[in-house]
Formats: sequence, C-alpha cells, structure tokens
Amino acid sequence: MAGLTVALLAVAALGLLVGARPLAPGFVLDVLTGAVERTSPDALVVTEVRLPRTVLAILAGAALGVAGVLAQGITRNPIAEPGILGLNTGAALAVVLGIALLGVDTLSGYVWFGFAGAAVAAVVVAGVAGIGRRGSVSPATLALAGAALAAGLQSITTLFLLTDPQAFDDYRFWQVGSVAGRDLGIAAQAAPFVVAGLALALTCGPRLNALALGDDVARSFGRPVGTDRGVCGVALVVLAGAATAAAGPISFLGLAVPHLVRRLAGTDHRVVLPLAALAGPVLLLAADVLGRVVAPPGEVQAGVVTAVVGAPLFVALVRRRRFLR
Repeated sequence: MAGLTVALLAVAALGLLVGARPLAPGFVLDVLTGAVERTSPDALVVTEVRLPRTVLAILAGAALGVAGVLAQGITRNPIAEPGILGLNTGAALAVVLGIALLGVDTLSGYVWFGFAGAAVAAVVVAGVAGIGRRGSVSPATLALAGAALAAGLQSITTLFLLTDPQAFDDYRFWQVGSVAGRDLGIAAQAAPFVVAGLALALTCGPRLNALALGDDVARSFGRPVGTDRGVCGVALVVLAGAATAAAGPISFLGLAVPHLVRRLAGTDHRVVLPLAALAGPVLLLAADVLGRVVAPPGEVQAGVVTAVVGAPLFVALVRRRRFLR
C-alpha cells in the first residue's frame, strides 16, 4: 500500500512537470499554492492543461482498475474486463447517438451519454444472461452475453458513423481513450460517480471472496449469491461508465491491474480492491506521461499506449493455460 502510494505521488508529479514545455518543480509548486500569479503562459499550462489531465487520470485509473477486479470477480473469468461485458461499446453507441441525433458536440455532453450507455448495456447483458435461469446467472453465460452484445453494439455504432460523416468527425476525438484536452469540469462531473462506485466496491471484498469459491459453495456458507453479484455489478457499472464517459474507452487497464495487484498481494479481494484503486492511476498516469515524450513534438494518447502495452500482456495471459482454468 505504501509503495503504491509513493508511486502514485511520483507519477502525479511527473504528470505536472513533463511535457512539451519543461517546467521547474519549484515553479509548479508555487503555481499550485498560489505563490505566483496564474496568468503567465507557463502557469496556465499547469492550471489549465496538466492539472486537469492529472486529476482525471487519477479518477479514471482508479475506476478502471477497481472495475477490472470486479469484472473478473463477478464472472470468475481472469481475462474479463469492462469491455468484455459490453460496457465500453454501450457507452460508445450512446455517445454516437447523442452526436448524430441530438447534436451533442462537447466532451462534457458526452459524459452523460457515455454513462447512460454503459448502464443500459449492463442491464441488457444481465437480462439476456438470466433469461430462463430463474435468477441464477452463470459467469460463463454473463461473459458470453457481454461479448455478443458488444459485437452487436459495435456494428450499430459503425453503421451510424459510416452514414454520418459529421458524427464520425466529432466521435473520433472521444473514441481514442485519452485524458488530454479535458478540463476540471469533466473531472468534477465524473468524480461523484467514481467516489460512490469506489465506496460501494470496497464493500465487495467479502462478496467476491465468496463468489470465487463457486456459487454452490458460496450458498452453502449462507451467501446470497444473486445479491452479492448484483451489488458488485452496480459498482462495476458506475465505475466503468464514469471512467469511459470521461476519458473514452481505455483498453487493457481493467485487464492488467487486477493481475499485477494479485502478484503483489495475493487473491484476497479485501486487499486487492484498495490496491487496484492505487495501481490503476499509477499505470494510467505513467502511460499518459510516456505518451507525451515518446513521439515529440506530438503526443500519443494514453489509450494508445495502454493498448500497445496491454496487447502483449493479453496474449501472454491467454498462453498461460493456468489462467484459463
């Protein structure tokens, strides 16, 4: 816990210092504490550009890291993440509908559509997976329903984008997951949902530990399996929806963070969940900082960096057969 906290502070400091315009640590500290006027170009870089993206990366990273733990715990699938359950594609379709049908053209407007889309997708997946099962939903059915819904929603999203060039032009800026170009207003919109989702998720440790034993064993210990899965599912939707709505679909973070944390702290979800809330921001901030320096004078978006790093990790996980058993 202490090590991850130090790492988070270190990458947050890098997030404020590193970029196309190098700034001295003392100057950044003076700007943040109000010791200097915030009207100079360098001060505006700190307050209007780097501080908002750092705050948003912390919120989105924490949300996606914990959402990944919840997704894998609920489905008992070690390669599950919010995207596999259709939440990202649900958010994407809602954003496209908002652009194409209602003319929404601001990132702050996308937030609400993205959040609503993720929530609707989760309800549909749970409903489809539970049809004919008298309220009992198996992890495999849940994952398959999510994958099928994601494919269907992606097709509809593509159809809208191909027939509406203006919608495509607006959507592409949101579609590449990034914390750049967002202001503190977007972070403020997402923060209440992230805080509420994290608070609910931290109560899910014992629930996920029971689900990990299997439904029948959990019931034999008196656990209400359906309720446990539902409560954790609500936390998952809130966190994944808020993060995706604010920062766009950022791949593989929800997949990588749970595995990295389990390597550090074992499999007890009471420990894994709070550590994931720290490890997620560390990885997302590190990806954002790396994206600023890897291709000067331009930048590579954080979502691209996490995808480039995450794809080999995904392949490695699939090749390790013990992860799939």
